[in-house]
Amino acid sequence: KRRWVYLPEGTTVDASDFRRWEFPVGTRFWKEFSFTGRRVETRVLWKASSNRWVAGSYVWNADGTDAVLTDDGVMGAAQIAPGRQHNVPSRSDCAACHGAAGGPLGFNPLQLSNDRDPNAIHGEPLTRDMITLQTLIDDQRLSGLDAAWRKAPPRINTRDPQTRAVLGYLSGNCGACHNSDGQISAQVPSFHYADLLDGADALAEQMTGQQTRWQAPGRAEGTLLIDTASPDQSALLLRMRSRRPSSQMPPLGTVVQDQQAIDAIRAWISSLTGGARH
Repeated sequence: KRRWVYLPEGTTVDASDFRRWEFPVGTRFWKEFSFTGRRVETRVLWKASSNRWVAGSYVWNADGTDAVLTDDGVMGAAQIAPGRQHNVPSRSDCAACHGAAGGPLGFNPLQLSNDRDPNAIHGEPLTRDMITLQTLIDDQRLSGLDAAWRKAPPRINTRDPQTRAVLGYLSGNCGACHNSDGQISAQVPSFHYADLLDGADALAEQMTGQQTRWQAPGRAEGTLLIDTASPDQSALLLRMRSRRPSSQMPPLGTVVQDQQAIDAIRAWISSLTGGARH
């Protein structure tokens, strides 16, 4: 994937609410998907007015010279793995992920932080051409940012690096839906980045042994979000492994298991005991 962002000349992002940045009208985000060197899809997110974001997906032709907007999506646009295809989302799929607000999901203070986690799952080395919180500050593209974040970039503070890496992954991949702002906020603890910065260890303990509404197939008793006695029976791992539409997590945008993340989270669960760290 490759990503770009455009902010209209002379505008700034209102960062006074650390939990939710407000982008100027005209802001655009792009995300391009390529497979085996061939561009397949480019997604666009455009803030068309003060309260309206417009999303769309463009599908590239075989020689990469032209892309056409699709409303209904495209099934099987490219092969990811044997028997697994990349599907271009429809407009309704875009709305399902981005929610009522419709804004970007990953362009936030934590994921842009210069305090990079060296153990991050799928972490990328910081390069000079990447946009970070500091580059936005240096370019005077943020207004209202708390002075504390100008001095010390945000990070998930935990007692150990393993927990930081796991919660960082859950924040980036689950926090858009599982947060204290959404309709499903009561089902699991909040993974919103603003809720993780200083309360991460308490969150990890809260997740341990918590009953879930989702019931694992074939089990007569309730399923635990994190089951330290049987890590592989934890709802968190069961749903990450599943690719059945009724149970997989994330519910959209993924057709293969994230094995690296599954392995890392299983190792983390195995290191827990009774909700406390060794």
